[in-house]
Amino acid sequence: MDTGEENSVELHGDEEIIEVIDLGDGEPGPDDLADDLGGVDFEDPGQPEDDDEGWETEDEMEAEAEQDDSELTFSRHTGSVFCVSLDPATNSLAVTGGEDDKAYVWRVSDGEVLLECTGHKDSVTCATFSHDSSLVASGDMSGLIKVWKVETREEIWSFEVGDLEWLEWHPCAPVLLAGTNDGNVWMWKVPGGDCKTFESPACQATCGKVLPDGKRAAVGYEDGTVRVWDLKQGHAIHVIKGQDGHQGALTCLACNKDGSLMLTGSVDGRAKLINTNTGKVVAVFSAEGGKAKGSKDPEESNSVESVGFCNILPLIAVAYLDGTLAIYELSTQALRHRCQHEAGIVHLQWEESSSVVSTCSLDGALRLWDARSGNLLSEYRGHAAEILDFAVNREASVAVTASGDNRAKVFCLQRPDR
Repeated sequence: MDTGEENSVELHGDEEIIEVIDLGDGEPGPDDLADDLGGVDFEDPGQPEDDDEGWETEDEMEAEAEQDDSELTFSRHTGSVFCVSLDPATNSLAVTGGEDDKAYVWRVSDGEVLLECTGHKDSVTCATFSHDSSLVASGDMSGLIKVWKVETREEIWSFEVGDLEWLEWHPCAPVLLAGTNDGNVWMWKVPGGDCKTFESPACQATCGKVLPDGKRAAVGYEDGTVRVWDLKQGHAIHVIKGQDGHQGALTCLACNKDGSLMLTGSVDGRAKLINTNTGKVVAVFSAEGGKAKGSKDPEESNSVESVGFCNILPLIAVAYLDGTLAIYELSTQALRHRCQHEAGIVHLQWEESSSVVSTCSLDGALRLWDARSGNLLSEYRGHAAEILDFAVNREASVAVTASGDNRAKVFCLQRPDR
């Protein structure tokens, strides 16, 4: 299998650096330089009188700047940036949530803040736009959820639940869903506040997704079970548990374009393909040669961190904590490519209308892979810590990343075939 390492070396050549410089908006003026310097942390945690220490820091900063492939750095957060999403209507706005108990809605083109979401009591780990981009929801770890109207920049609704695990808007209505630490899934009409809860055994509802038909939601739990809920009737249509379920907590789930199939990933090192209409497990995937195979102890397993379906080819991608991105054939379940990363993968996302899959990882790099060949197409750096989340626009021309270095960055994705 081609791991893409050779390509990685080639892509660090002069050609790519020239391309990145070409993307700049002309010569930087004094204001631009001031903005850039405003985002740099000059504070030296070491002894200020130690000259050697100071020089080392300066060199490190210079080396970091040389490696920065981004077009724009958003540096308003004062703690790690945990989440990012783009507005679905125009893809021109981003919302980021962070350790500083705040979310910001800002313009991707110039980083201007349109809305500062304040009043949270803990780290904002969920922040996302409604289907028409008119509303943005921010949720913190303690379970305080707020909804803001983007146009008027005001808070229009709030609610408090148990410790928050995930937050998701309905794909075609102002309806918000949330999963909590106590196992409940909540659903509200916003801003009216009509509320429904979907109760299950007392274990975390670790991940959730409203299916494309808007009538059902798939939810994964800490005990390894998966439930498909009827949102109108309020009952579980399918419960996938025991041998059919996972042997550890679910970490992620995704569905294909028509919602007939879903992929679930777990700390048990397995990904499962499930028919959402029948509740039957169609296939099970694990990293070949990894501890996941036959392992009973979730602690020893190579956890699945992210999963996704390709929209244009019968392919799926599974990202593992050991840095393996596995591309599988949907029809034969055969492993097609194994794309190795230098560190654990945090998140993957397929491009809307191509066979390119992007990944972010704990080494602070964003990578684009061709799922047909398994080759590494591009690698983008600039963060000084791990990338914790990212979003790619519909045209696959821009990616926005969120990192543990307190920064969000905007990268222009250029490929030879564009």
